[in-house]
Amino acid sequence: MNWMPALLLFPLLLATPRAQASTLEATQLLDLTGSAYGYLALMIFLLGYICVVLEERLELRKSKPVIVAAGLIWILVALAYHQSDEPYTAGVELRRYILDYAELFLFLLAAMTFVNMLEERRVFVALRTWLVARSFTLRQIYWITGTLTFLLSPIADNLSTALLMGAVVLAVGQHHLHFISVGCINVVVAANAGGAFSPFGDITTLMVWQQGNVRFVEFVQLFLPSLVNWLIPALIMSSVIERARPGGEQRHQRMKKGGVTIMMLFLATIILSILVHSLLHLPPVLGMMTGLGVLKIYGYFLSLHDPIYREQGHITHHHAENSSRHSMLRGDHTGVVRRFDIFKVVERESWDTLMFFYGVVLCVGGLATLGYLTHLSELLYGSMGTNLANSLVGLLSALVDNIPIMFAVLNMDPGMSLEQWLLATLAVGTGGSLLSIGSAAGVALMGQAKGTYTFLSHLKWSWAILLGYSASIFCHLWLNGT
Repeated sequence: MNWMPALLLFPLLLATPRAQASTLEATQLLDLTGSAYGYLALMIFLLGYICVVLEERLELRKSKPVIVAAGLIWILVALAYHQSDEPYTAGVELRRYILDYAELFLFLLAAMTFVNMLEERRVFVALRTWLVARSFTLRQIYWITGTLTFLLSPIADNLSTALLMGAVVLAVGQHHLHFISVGCINVVVAANAGGAFSPFGDITTLMVWQQGNVRFVEFVQLFLPSLVNWLIPALIMSSVIERARPGGEQRHQRMKKGGVTIMMLFLATIILSILVHSLLHLPPVLGMMTGLGVLKIYGYFLSLHDPIYREQGHITHHHAENSSRHSMLRGDHTGVVRRFDIFKVVERESWDTLMFFYGVVLCVGGLATLGYLTHLSELLYGSMGTNLANSLVGLLSALVDNIPIMFAVLNMDPGMSLEQWLLATLAVGTGGSLLSIGSAAGVALMGQAKGTYTFLSHLKWSWAILLGYSASIFCHLWLNGT
């Protein structure tokens, strides 16, 4: 008998209703920003974030310093509250932030698994080779990749879409280095703009949706401002694109069996998440995890019909140890293992990003528990006004990752209207396009097109992107009569 499930449930059985309820009780937070603990926590956060900014130079994954910083900050938070005769406040607040992270983690895990499954089934490769095989001019490819990026990023997320379309730009650009540079900028701007009008387009929009500040259908109000955000710089940059025909790769690659079915399952999962959230008032993560379960079941049936490998009696693919044991029990020593395994797909998730998100949520949560976000909220939204404050917050996301910025705004909770929450979502989601290091899409494409798409090549067109950013904000304010 396998005792592991019972052991995992044992801590839950020990938890009394009183202990479980304590995590939901409201706590009175203190202003500890002027204490030694507060100053030290802020310094630790800044040092951790400096390591994040210098990730490429240090060759240190960004999740590592922020996870350590999160642990140290919460130890300081606990010590500060203990000294103020509030020994339980830090624990209650920490559990609240861990619960927030758990919902987002599971949601992102499910969404990333679907995207990785589509990649494993060669859906994106088939789309890319179809585009490359067509006799389009460079300017046509420029507009096609930009348009597809803008339309796909609300569904497949901005980072995955940017990597896909960046591969298309590189494949057709070949020796046209100027086209590759401008084409990558176009893809980054389109990915961030497209991701701003959907909860599935970016982590920041997902956070706003799960917090309940904006309903799913209300994100559509950002479609026109997001389109303006991308279209203005795209039109300006298109003037330097040649009309030449590239000599791209002509080999056609088909998607694997099950690609279309997985796309339909992904769409059904998104719809289910929306319905359970809007109609039943349940967290949308329930819909995503249910869809993930269905995907895993489908993956099992898919593996039954996928080709298998034999190589001199040795297992060459997934789950070698388990497969070998089962083969021996059957008296089969050929080392046969199926080529497809959905758990190997799950292993390909961006774990560094997911762990980085953990560190960010807990770091910002710790600073909020010390009182820093209350002061920042008063500084921004109390003295500047919401329109200017949200616009500046968006510009700040070009220098600092947009995830901690949006999480900070959500924790400030400045009591904004729907229009202002939409403005904050638009600004934070698209402000990172101003610099190549301002968004995950830009950083990823710099790695994909090393030496061609660079920080300086992007900076050359930042003025055009700023025009689109400003125009999108004015468009949103005009649409809402503010």
